[in-house]
Amino acid sequence: MKSLCFLTRTLFVVALSTAAASAQQNSINKLLNDSSMLNGSISFCAINAVSGEVLFESGSAKSLIPASILKLVTTAAALELLGPDYRFRTSIGYSGRLTRNSGRLTGDIVISGGGDPAFASKRFQDHYGDIKTNWADAIMNAGIRKVEGRVITDDSHFDFLPVPAKWLWEDAGNYYGAGAYGLSVFDNTYDIYLKRSTAGSSLEIAYIDPPECRSEFSNWLVAAGTADEGYVFAAPYSTNGWLAGTVPENLDDFSLKASISDPPRLFATMIEETLREKGISIESEASTSRLELSPVSGPLTPVAEILSPPLSKLAEALNHESINLYAEHFLKELGKKFRGKGSTEAGIDVIYEFLRNSGISIKGMFIEDGSGLSPMNSVNAAAMTRLLVYMKNSSGNFAEFYNSLPEAGKEGTLRNYFRDPVFESRLFAKSGSMTRVRSYSGYLQTLKGNTIAFTIIVNNYSGPSRTLIVAIENILKDLLSY
Repeated sequence: MKSLCFLTRTLFVVALSTAAASAQQNSINKLLNDSSMLNGSISFCAINAVSGEVLFESGSAKSLIPASILKLVTTAAALELLGPDYRFRTSIGYSGRLTRNSGRLTGDIVISGGGDPAFASKRFQDHYGDIKTNWADAIMNAGIRKVEGRVITDDSHFDFLPVPAKWLWEDAGNYYGAGAYGLSVFDNTYDIYLKRSTAGSSLEIAYIDPPECRSEFSNWLVAAGTADEGYVFAAPYSTNGWLAGTVPENLDDFSLKASISDPPRLFATMIEETLREKGISIESEASTSRLELSPVSGPLTPVAEILSPPLSKLAEALNHESINLYAEHFLKELGKKFRGKGSTEAGIDVIYEFLRNSGISIKGMFIEDGSGLSPMNSVNAAAMTRLLVYMKNSSGNFAEFYNSLPEAGKEGTLRNYFRDPVFESRLFAKSGSMTRVRSYSGYLQTLKGNTIAFTIIVNNYSGPSRTLIVAIENILKDLLSY
């Protein structure tokens, strides 16, 4: 009788699993048979995050463009290799000789960048405070009154190629396409405020904030409709560019968010201006080690420094708000620490090694950046989901990794999606989106208390994205019965 009961329970579990798989297949087929997917592709994988059992898959080995879910790979590698308590260091000091009685410095004020992605970010205002004023006061307190030199940023911590080579030109001048510099500041973002304009009229720039970011722009913007389709076209280190596209008509206080073209020089200029306002004379204009074609040499006398928030907090901001800049900084820092070169290529090499050492096949994975902004990235759902399983079972940093994921319907990029009550407190995932790409990767707690790791990537669908998201919601709802 005992054996019969066991057999009955086993058959019941198999029946439930079969029913769940059948429902899952029906949801996938419904999406694949939809007219919007006539030319589309899907890669889907769901795995029991504890046992490692594959529950369902459809095209899971198919390599597709992942968009921002690639940030999970970068986040996992950074947490595992750098550690959740890792902090970036930025400092200010001086070189040369300081004559104490006169306050004359025969040398330079030197800002040393350490690759901090969040330096002076508004997201961490309480952490950094008024860094310009604080550091200018520190220079004053060091007894410096006259600088026979300049303010210079040593931005050689990373290479001088801030934007990954495989990014689109359309992206690089806008806030989400900001590059990673040895010293980044204000999230490498500034605002171009536009004057109110009526339909069909050209737009004029009202002002720029901060004003030090002003560039010479050719302006082809037109007011039309209600959607923001305005773009900034400008290359790193440039002082000119152009604005093009359409922005909503009849709006007050509307702005385009652009990427700062030379953050190291911008911050050196800001420190210089703040020092001048405090009465310190400075002989030469602000500069950077890139402009001087060499790192700052000679011993430095430190005056002040600040450490970033811990990497775990940066990772939380990165994945909740999908900040490309932070991911690219993480990637370059991995290259700096483990390959001796703060470059995109070195960081990618470290990522591949991390994945191999974690037992994850990199076959069919083609990584071109740390954020997923490049449309030349390509991954498969099986590898992405196996990474989630690895972090759940084998990582000592799973809590930090999990906390970096936004809760569906409530936080970050998922605040307006998966708002069905059935997902409440159950779905935590990273989203990814770009033209003709939608992807989600994360963890789902089932109605039976199981934890499922999943990844779904859809490429080249047509029609409204809202319809596709509803289809994906139905696919994830079917997972709840496992």
